[in-house]
Amino acid sequence: MTPRQVSMPSLKAQMTAGGCLAPGVFDALSARLAQQAGFETVYLSGASVAYTRLGGPDIGLLGLTEVADVLRYIAEQTDVRIIVDADTGFGNAINVMRTVRLLEREGASAIQLEDQGFPKRCGHLRGKTLIPAAEMVGKLKAAVDARRSSETLIIGRTDAIAVDGIDAAIERAVAYKEAGADIVFVEGFKDDEHVARIMQALGGQVSLMANMVEGGDTPIDSAQTLYDKGFSLVIFPGGLVRALTFTMQGYFAALKQTGTTDSWRAQMLNFTELNDVLQTPAVLELGQRYEP
Repeated sequence: MTPRQVSMPSLKAQMTAGGCLAPGVFDALSARLAQQAGFETVYLSGASVAYTRLGGPDIGLLGLTEVADVLRYIAEQTDVRIIVDADTGFGNAINVMRTVRLLEREGASAIQLEDQGFPKRCGHLRGKTLIPAAEMVGKLKAAVDARRSSETLIIGRTDAIAVDGIDAAIERAVAYKEAGADIVFVEGFKDDEHVARIMQALGGQVSLMANMVEGGDTPIDSAQTLYDKGFSLVIFPGGLVRALTFTMQGYFAALKQTGTTDSWRAQMLNFTELNDVLQTPAVLELGQRYEP
């Protein structure tokens, strides 16, 4: 099976043309809404899938098939590029090869792999460990060899800043670029000095990714500010879940207190409006073509 094609320029072309902003999504509905808002690329966040599907923290509890299932539903319902957070690749280099083949087949435009040891955890949690850099280089080479299309990009992420400092992170980032990563992601940079060091080592040589986590270690900047600094891919992976969780807390509190949704009607879609978002009338009309 060939990789999924979308009717727009590639992710590589979008980054080259001025930069790519990708919101985090966690299911087909959130991806559909992102597309309706005008986004051409989304980021399937492993953390957000863990939060919403498992109701638990991002500490390596998700498996490959769970991520692939969500990816497949998004690919069925949307026409966007999908960057997939594949955590550590779910094992060693051989596991990485299977991960890349499966996720590419299910619709990934880019696949992100990180250098954490087990138990892995969210990039902005404490207590992370790293695998040896040479092992991660081998996993990235395996990923490059496993993909069917050069348009399926491999993202090499290092979490070394939080463990060993910026020097070690840059050393690993350079090694990951040389191993064939199309995009390099130095997680958890803390200030403009870190950014300057990253750009000095890698700027102009490989596409660079920035991760914006509200309340995390990295200061929040706009996508344009980050493009100006030298990044070509910017993600806001968990913002939607944080906004949704805040909204759900308020909704449930009001329903419990009043026994009705009246106070929330102005902040809700009604039945018809939701079906319009889901394109229910068009789906029903399509079905009627095949009825006797």
